[in-house]
Amino acid sequence: MRLKLLALLALVTSLLSGCGYNQIQTTDEQVNAAWSEVLNQYKRRADLIPNLVQVVQGYAAHEKEVLTKITEARSQVAGIKATPELINDPQAFAKFQAAQTQLSGALSRLLLVVENYPNLKADANFRDLQAQVEGTENRIAVARNRYIKAVQEYNTIVRIFPSNLTAMLFGYKTKANFTVEDEKAMSMPPAIKFDGGAKPGAAADKSAGSALSAGY
Repeated sequence: MRLKLLALLALVTSLLSGCGYNQIQTTDEQVNAAWSEVLNQYKRRADLIPNLVQVVQGYAAHEKEVLTKITEARSQVAGIKATPELINDPQAFAKFQAAQTQLSGALSRLLLVVENYPNLKADANFRDLQAQVEGTENRIAVARNRYIKAVQEYNTIVRIFPSNLTAMLFGYKTKANFTVEDEKAMSMPPAIKFDGGAKPGAAADKSAGSALSAGY
């Protein structure tokens, strides 16, 4: 009886392996790990913003509209409960992405405004935050790319035969992924530099619009 049970377990294990069960488990874990890194980097950016706003406010307090918008955008992001389960809910995921895009746009506008304040650009605290924000934006781009690739691999496995049968049997479904109009632009995040000196006015507004449309 015991030998029959062991043989049955071995047969089931072999069948599950042949039907993609192990692949589903592996890629599912990869997606979860990639998503955790995305959340970590977005949280890092959100944590930097209050200090950035505080420094900018010390030199440009009258830029109330820009400062208010980035504060509101950060609050909206903070109001979304970003959990591992979020990637299993396309609507919640889309809402999360929209909030992050709005925050990216508000951050871009704030950094463009800084061009008009030489003393602010020379501030040591601001330059330190500038470097941290730029590094974080780069890490966000890398984390997003890794997540996109991990989800693409996972979704392919749960859709193709015969692993799709195993996925249906155990309740595995496709996961939400980032949607961008220009993946090349996303993989090359905008560098936050202030040495060139942008012209204020119409040119700055045009640049801000471009940053918003290429947001995350």
